[in-house]
Amino acid sequence: MTVERPLSSATVPVAANPLDAVRAASAAIEQEFRATRDPETVRGRRTSLVDEAVTEAWRRHLHPVAPTGLSVLAVGGYGRRDLFPHSDIDLLVLVNEPPVGSAKEGLSRFLQTLWDATLRVSHSVRTVRECCEMHDHNVELNISLLDERFLCGDDVLHSELSARLPRFLGAQRSTLARHLCRLSHQRHSKYASTIHHLEPNIKESPGGMRDLHLIAWLDKLWETAVGQEPEVVEAMSFLAATRCFLHYRSNRDNNQLSFDAQEEIAADPASFMRRYYRHTRTVYRAALRSVDAFESKGNSLVAGFRDWRSRLSSSEFTVSRDRILFRSSQQLTHDPALAMRLFAFAGRHRVPLHSETERRVRDNLGSLVEHYGQNPGFWAELREVLNLPHASSALRAMHDTGFLGAVFPDWAGIECYVVRDFNHRYTVDEHTLIAIERLEQLREGGKSVSALEERFRTLLSEIDDPATLLFALVFHDTGKGAEDSAHAAQSARLAAAAARRIGMPEQTVRIVTSLVDNHLVLSSAMTGRDLDDPATAQWLADRVGFVEILKHLTLLTFADTSAVHPGALTPWRMEQLWRVHRTAERELTRELERDRIQSQASLDMRRQQFLKGFPTRYLRTRTDEDIQYHLGLEDVRQEAGVALDIRKREGVYELTVLAKDRLALFSSIAGALAGFGMNILKAEAFANQQGTVLDTFSFADPQRTLELNPPEMDRLRQIVERVLLGRADVKALLKNRPRPPAPSRGSRFDPRVSFDNDASEVATLVEVVAQDRPGLLYDLTSAFTEAGCNIDVVLIDTEAHRALDVFYVNTDSRKLPSALCVELETALLRACAG
Repeated sequence: MTVERPLSSATVPVAANPLDAVRAASAAIEQEFRATRDPETVRGRRTSLVDEAVTEAWRRHLHPVAPTGLSVLAVGGYGRRDLFPHSDIDLLVLVNEPPVGSAKEGLSRFLQTLWDATLRVSHSVRTVRECCEMHDHNVELNISLLDERFLCGDDVLHSELSARLPRFLGAQRSTLARHLCRLSHQRHSKYASTIHHLEPNIKESPGGMRDLHLIAWLDKLWETAVGQEPEVVEAMSFLAATRCFLHYRSNRDNNQLSFDAQEEIAADPASFMRRYYRHTRTVYRAALRSVDAFESKGNSLVAGFRDWRSRLSSSEFTVSRDRILFRSSQQLTHDPALAMRLFAFAGRHRVPLHSETERRVRDNLGSLVEHYGQNPGFWAELREVLNLPHASSALRAMHDTGFLGAVFPDWAGIECYVVRDFNHRYTVDEHTLIAIERLEQLREGGKSVSALEERFRTLLSEIDDPATLLFALVFHDTGKGAEDSAHAAQSARLAAAAARRIGMPEQTVRIVTSLVDNHLVLSSAMTGRDLDDPATAQWLADRVGFVEILKHLTLLTFADTSAVHPGALTPWRMEQLWRVHRTAERELTRELERDRIQSQASLDMRRQQFLKGFPTRYLRTRTDEDIQYHLGLEDVRQEAGVALDIRKREGVYELTVLAKDRLALFSSIAGALAGFGMNILKAEAFANQQGTVLDTFSFADPQRTLELNPPEMDRLRQIVERVLLGRADVKALLKNRPRPPAPSRGSRFDPRVSFDNDASEVATLVEVVAQDRPGLLYDLTSAFTEAGCNIDVVLIDTEAHRALDVFYVNTDSRKLPSALCVELETALLRACAG
């Protein structure tokens, strides 16, 4: 039996030229779409138009030569009645046996007629048996049959397929779903698994039409209804209208939403693109949910991994199917502080939030803003999250729930924000999050880290408080939301205001502000400065300020450049960035000894006398409050001979000592702290023109001795004071300290000592990089003393198990002779070895 579909009232007469008929009907459809912007106008009417054209071509060319044993089916998008202005027409010619002779000629004329009517036909010829077997080399054929729809021909033959196909699909649904999931992962990876492309491909990009197809196919295979959720349906309509516009605009199957297209499609392109990202986020999340639901079915490896993940659950959160859920649905309403504990949980374990968890956070944003918006203790909580191993996961959770934009309105200004920069690939917010993820990838290392990147990885390991760097990264482009051409300065102002609002210490605020304000300096030097010109080194030193800022700024530039697009940080640019870093580092280290504070008419005589002769670094790293504090200690020193004070700052203790310079002064203080069980983290030693030494030690108390036993603070002061006055034996103190366990094999490295006689006119710069241990600083400074060297300036930094120490030393007010350098190197290496 054959079936002939009657022509609709909208179809032109049979005798009309097919090309003219399709053109006339297509023009009418386009005109109606431009008037209404309704994509259903195109998808429905164009499907009907093509149905009529196919049926008419079959009637003319195939029915006369193959009245039975042949059917024409619509498959793929055409089968779903999902045709866009220039979509391919996917046809399946279902046959009892491959056509030969007149049937084969009729099929050729049938296809040619459709091509002549400007329909882009893609066809295959299959038997029922072939349709109901797996094609490993062409699984797309099996998937296309999920949307098969009978058009014309032998309905008995189609009935046979209709009877067998559901059984086949039921038996093979796991294989088909696995194939769909694999293809989706590959496609998402091609687009960096993000929806936030500046010029997205609305069909292939994450959250685009392909993901809608994926959802529909998995719904059919597993009898779910994700594609029927109202938000997904709304997103589908938006994307369909956009795709129709793009096809009509370029008169071809073009799905690239370029900058020019964005300008044409909406009076306010920025607002339109934010709507686009909102809808694609909905689709992308739904697609990932559908994939996740399948991949958890019957996969023992995935199931085992998720069983392990579920053990991460706590009294407040549970991990189900690799997503975080609240234990109590109402707990967040009564306890706003739970939000930060939630984000900390995500950052600690790198587990995403469940969609229900995200919804609950969004529903409570008002109370969360009230709790955190003006909370001066927020920085302490945020800092803890930013220092977690997977802080980017926490920040993404904050971003996806709207928490980040609610608490920091300046971040809301760059959410889904498109900057017309042809060098960038992502929106401003996504660029920022990718930059933070890039730093995490660098820290984690592995085979993906190249030899060039390893130098930056080492630099990252020397940062003791990544939270400061990450906070600067979060804000480094927020000024773009204000459409300020000088966005770095605007971003710095926004960062400083936000940092103070949440209670960040002023010293840290200054570091963050400097990083954000200068975040383009190193990249500018990479491309626009002669790195061999001494003026470039001086310019870099003036902009950067001091070595600690340089480390952060180099890593910020590394992350910022990496996040422009996947190939932005080429090996050549990476090498240039490292050259810039080394150029600035040498100049800043040289300045430490060379540039000294001179008389300043704007200051009172007392302050001038105290500051004169200190390195200019002192003014760069100290606030007015710090200077006033030191002047107060200087008054005490003039009365008592020495002055010292211990304060607790940001979780560590700081010892400040003022005394007249004498041999082994610095090493004695270091030894006293080490003997008392303290771990020295940082230290500085400066001397002014009057011979007064200002020594500053930041140290940790690993056994919490000072916290648990307050009287011990007075005893520590007494011990340091006795050492300063020469009344206590430092070596005896050190002998009483128990030896700590050795570091693991993987963290050990060989010490390194280097000398630079060009860094200063009157001193030798000695740099020591060694495995940190209790008493190391005392042993190093003692080695200098025993060699007859005077230590003029000291800059000590300790990160994890690595000590990075810089000393400016001289003998008889001159640089060290070569023979003494050789002798001293041996002594210093011996001190490093303990």
